[in-house]
Amino acid sequence: MRNTSFSKMAALPVGLLTLALTMPSCSSNEYKKLEGDKAVASIIRNNGCMECHSATANVPFYGKLPIIGPVVQADMKEGTHYLDLTAMLTALDNGQPVSEVDLAKVENTALSGSMPPAKYYTMHWGTSLNDDEKKVIISWAKEARKNNYVSPTVAEEFANEPVQPLMAFIPTDSAKVALGFDLYHDTRLSGDNTISCATCHGLNTAGVDRKQFSEGIHGQFGGVNAPTVYNAALNFVQFWDGRAADLKEQAAGPPLNPVEMGSASFDEICAKLAEDKELSKRFLEVFPEGFTESTVTEAIAEFEKTLLTPSRFDKYLSGDKNALTAEELEGYQLFKDNKCATCHVGMNLGGQSYEYMGIKDNYFDYRGTGLTDGDNGRWAVTKNEADRHKFKTPTLRNVMLTTPYMHDGSITTIEDAIQVMHEFQIGKHISDAETAKIVAFLNTLTGEYNGQLLQ
Repeated sequence: MRNTSFSKMAALPVGLLTLALTMPSCSSNEYKKLEGDKAVASIIRNNGCMECHSATANVPFYGKLPIIGPVVQADMKEGTHYLDLTAMLTALDNGQPVSEVDLAKVENTALSGSMPPAKYYTMHWGTSLNDDEKKVIISWAKEARKNNYVSPTVAEEFANEPVQPLMAFIPTDSAKVALGFDLYHDTRLSGDNTISCATCHGLNTAGVDRKQFSEGIHGQFGGVNAPTVYNAALNFVQFWDGRAADLKEQAAGPPLNPVEMGSASFDEICAKLAEDKELSKRFLEVFPEGFTESTVTEAIAEFEKTLLTPSRFDKYLSGDKNALTAEELEGYQLFKDNKCATCHVGMNLGGQSYEYMGIKDNYFDYRGTGLTDGDNGRWAVTKNEADRHKFKTPTLRNVMLTTPYMHDGSITTIEDAIQVMHEFQIGKHISDAETAKIVAFLNTLTGEYNGQLLQ
């Protein structure tokens, strides 16, 4: 939260400040009658968390006053940008799994004691988490992670880490995988037979093309940076704006995009593929219905499920204590201490949530190039203003090889990316020495594919 708020609040007339300070708050003891999900939901509600962490929260009366009002409303917006607890409460109330990111953020809050900020507690006495409430949340988070998000390959001592080692494999159909590999590299999926999936997502270039914007058909350029295809099967949705629910739906997008591959229809694509007698024979053995949008994209998706890249970090989390150096372990601890592991969570170290770009400061003003359609993020799909500038968190696996960075590809070095994220997402300056240690840790995320280290 902004540090200016309390000083502005102190400037209020004494009578008004007293009124604000003596506002009644809910009891925080209700949770003691409950267990698990219900107890955590009670703690969230009774400690006023929803007043700053819900897009539908009502602005308090003092949030409509001169001087303090704009500050209060800005803080409410900032709180919601970081974490909207509405979906989490619904899940808790209904006994459903809480998202891995929400779990990590709430757990981090209990462990760090960072919420609520002092200025909020000053105006709402009794809303700060006490030791018992913190213990309830921490215990709940551990159990929820164990039940829903622990990797089958993790060593017991690391089972409660916010990040997890890769699974050994995703079950696939080998015949579909073989066809998918060929189709992934087939330029006939494009309108002029020049562009394949691998053109922008090269397997020998860490699943990207290392350009700010990918070049599509007729020399056209897209508006966002191409994300890596490696480990994409672990994302909860596909594309920066989440417009595809899974790999199959994602594979159907670029071939018909007029800027990317530029085919007129899948009927056109399938007709070209059907002219290939050898491919047709192989394809019909696996898909008796022949070439269709559904079968072509299913094959490509099946191949992409094989693109997992285990790394040295996975060996460490699986129990090999010698897999990482002391400096790399220090970098991992800094990664967690600085809240990186509240968004870059799980087996994919990301790809599990939409996050607002520029929580602490305006990233787009900093960039200084004006807004583009690509900057709209999730809003492009939902048309919900609360989703503008929210993007699917990218995986950090192989991040040292997937330059440039951010959805706009505007950051060219990993060091700058780390510092930008600290400044705009958590409002903290990070030293060059700390940055170097985090870089050392990120190097451990470079993985192998088919037994070869990615380059």
